[in-house]
Amino acid sequence: MGVQEQYPFDVEAVRADFPILDRKVGGDPESPGEGAGDDTPLVYLDSAATSHTPDAVVDTIADYYRGYNANVHRGIHQLSQEASVAYERAHDTVADFVGASGREEIVFTKNTTEAMNVVAYAWGLEELGPDDNVVLTQMEHHSSLVTWQQIGKRTGADVRFIEVNDEGRLDMEHAAELIDDDTQMVSVVHVSNTLGTVNPIPEIAAMAHDHDAYVFADGAQSVPTRPVDVDDLGVDFLAFSGHKMCGPTGIGALYGREEILAEMQPYLYGGDMIRRVSFEDSTWEDLPWKFEAGTPSIAQGIAFAAAIEYLEAIGMENVQAHEDLLAEYAYDELTALGGVEIYGPPGHDRGGLVAFNVEGVHAHDLSSILNDYGVAIRAGDHCTQPLHDELGVAASARASFYLYNTVEEVDALVEAVGEARDLFA
Repeated sequence: MGVQEQYPFDVEAVRADFPILDRKVGGDPESPGEGAGDDTPLVYLDSAATSHTPDAVVDTIADYYRGYNANVHRGIHQLSQEASVAYERAHDTVADFVGASGREEIVFTKNTTEAMNVVAYAWGLEELGPDDNVVLTQMEHHSSLVTWQQIGKRTGADVRFIEVNDEGRLDMEHAAELIDDDTQMVSVVHVSNTLGTVNPIPEIAAMAHDHDAYVFADGAQSVPTRPVDVDDLGVDFLAFSGHKMCGPTGIGALYGREEILAEMQPYLYGGDMIRRVSFEDSTWEDLPWKFEAGTPSIAQGIAFAAAIEYLEAIGMENVQAHEDLLAEYAYDELTALGGVEIYGPPGHDRGGLVAFNVEGVHAHDLSSILNDYGVAIRAGDHCTQPLHDELGVAASARASFYLYNTVEEVDALVEAVGEARDLFA
């Protein structure tokens, strides 16, 4: 059976929902999207940074602006009522998607980074002190690492890092040594955006809860690509971004257990998050609105729900199966090419991305050459500089796959990598 015959759904039908995939590239970057002079088919392998957006989600945004554009929670008139209902129902959709108990546990943010900061500032600054510690991992994205690092500097709390072994997995014995009775928070990336490692969140959560510590999972690379249920993971907080899961930019979500969010003070202050204001004091609105100060990203929030509905129609089990298929195929083909070092676990045991370097070729040069072939990948440290320091490299190239990618596109990647390798040989 060919690899294409193992697709869990009709990939060509899915691709038809994403007109941008029909683009040709190679024209003037000063005139984005115009297509003048473009002649090379686009092979987009950078969805771990930002996925593309299907017509159904774009239409949802347009429908809002054309049909019921109004502020939420501020008007009695019909347009405001319609916008408010749609925006609130979007919270329900997101809650159902990750297994939360209700909209009270879902705070809309700009992205995963802001969700991290909400907890770090609203909870961390209040609860952490010099006798406490926060446990992270060496593979954390900067959104987690930098945030808790800076909170540690402000509060005096110790910030510790679980080591990554030679296979690109967490050293769980080291984790057991670091997590102790002084640990207040364990913040762990669910799927590494560099190594592709799928971390054992339930095991880590159990370990943390044994010491009465909270667990925060960075779901930026997991929620878009596989079934995720907060109860199954055993986490207290989970963060993810809409722009990595067929949604628009500028919208993300923080899941938090209701009893914890209820005790936390707001991170931002202003309109909509208040219940009563006097010259002397203020009281806060119910969850989740007390954490959503000011006019929110209304169109983006509604479209976020539309993106989730799109993914659910395909089935998250199918999305994961397709990503796993492409990641393993890419891992095997790049390995067979020779002269390529791939970081992280083997192809059959990783998320839908492959970070690698080609012998004698800087990752930035490789990305530039691949761009000439129409292949879009990411090159750099992927917001994991300390991890790259541990790997002993300044940068790496990363190809990431999503539900609209094909085996033929992986073949195009491998062919272009081979050409680059030979060019620098």
